[in-house]
Amino acid sequence: MNMKKLIKILPVLVVVLVLAASFTPTTAKSKYKCLIQMTNYTGESAYVVVSLLDAEGEYVETLYVQGDDDEWYFDISEWWDFYGKKRHNIDAITGATIAGGQRALSVIEIEDDKIDAGYKIRFETAVEDQEYYADDVEFELTSESVKGKVEGQGFIRYVRMMPQ
Repeated sequence: MNMKKLIKILPVLVVVLVLAASFTPTTAKSKYKCLIQMTNYTGESAYVVVSLLDAEGEYVETLYVQGDDDEWYFDISEWWDFYGKKRHNIDAITGATIAGGQRALSVIEIEDDKIDAGYKIRFETAVEDQEYYADDVEFELTSESVKGKVEGQGFIRYVRMMPQ
């Protein structure tokens, strides 16, 4: 192919590639109600971070944050190593912290192709001047687990997931 022909078809090729990229199908997402019941601990309210992890346990996405004062996010140290580097906008997915004995209900969205595909969901908790639980609740993301209840190991008594 000579250079003149290449120059003539190059703009057409660019337009075709842009159009093909704009029609790429997006992954479907489903919404789940997520009830977090805290234990009856005393002290400050807890920060809770809900994250999607891949099969190797690496962070993929922050699904929800209970605690809207970002100056304390570094106390959730494992998540902060992920989030602090990338600084995704999480303003739209934050809620108030949760005190001991309280419960919080939120709605999280999970891409459908992450269910039954080896991904995990993790709930991390941190309370000022108390402990930090990197995997307070962690479970494999399956068709069954998104309809169930999982006991916590730290400040969370249990998490109940319900498809919407």
